[in-house]
Amino acid sequence: MENKNRCAWCEKDDLYRGYHDNEWGKPVYDDDNLFEFLILETFQAGLSWYTILAKRENFRKAFDNFDYKKIAEYDDSKIEELLQNAGIIRNKLKVKATISNAIAFMEIQKEFESFSKYIWGFVDGKPIDNKPKTTQEVPATTPLSDAISKDLKKRGFKFVGSTVMYAHMQATGMVNDHVEDCFTRN
Repeated sequence: MENKNRCAWCEKDDLYRGYHDNEWGKPVYDDDNLFEFLILETFQAGLSWYTILAKRENFRKAFDNFDYKKIAEYDDSKIEELLQNAGIIRNKLKVKATISNAIAFMEIQKEFESFSKYIWGFVDGKPIDNKPKTTQEVPATTPLSDAISKDLKKRGFKFVGSTVMYAHMQATGMVNDHVEDCFTRN
């Protein structure tokens, strides 16, 4: 392992370190990537992020590389196929939520031109840098994640509680919660 200062949560193994070093907290403006993170975060609800990361490639294969247009068209036979796939989280409510979230995602695109424009509008298009000194200073929710969650639920999204949305904000760089001495801050 390289000798770099990192956020304490990612020291578990190479999978976590790679995700931390290359993705977590880096701004994502592309709708396809934003949808992937949104769906992965919704599947994480009640589980560890590590579990989701370990199954990420399986999720990509199972969900047509997170093509929301295809996912919006999934029928009962596709749902049944997904529920038989041991490589993903086989939660019927979350699988069905993925379909309804894909439909709601496209509705937001119609209204705002892109999901990116909608979601980044909550932070005026630029990341919030919290500059935490330790991981203990990093919140699980904020009033902003509460507001985003509430708005998404109003628009028909499911499994998008405030904790899920704050994790989404961290993953997609809407907030920077890398600790002060983390090498990614330099």
